[in-house]
Amino acid sequence: MDSSHSSRISIDSVRHVAKLAALALSSEDEVRMQGAMDAILGHMEELNEIDVSNVPPTFHSVSVVSALRPDIVAESLPRAELLRAAPAQEAGGFAVPKVLDTDG
Repeated sequence: MDSSHSSRISIDSVRHVAKLAALALSSEDEVRMQGAMDAILGHMEELNEIDVSNVPPTFHSVSVVSALRPDIVAESLPRAELLRAAPAQEAGGFAVPKVLDTDG
């Protein structure tokens, strides 16, 4: 790390992040990580300087067409036909193994 400027992140912050990530860092690792995290924050500051005032908000950087079909009510297969494919039936529906214990 360049010693001519102060770090954007303290050693205490590095230790806190390491603790949250369940990492055991040596003193040398803490200093190295401080430099790496400082560099990341520096890149983020550069990104903050970019003028995006004319860029519309979006969820995707490219146009995305939904792969899902429209939710339109349509006729379904008859229940009897569907249940014929089921390995087990119960009370007019598919019988499945119990997943959640709801007794208590």
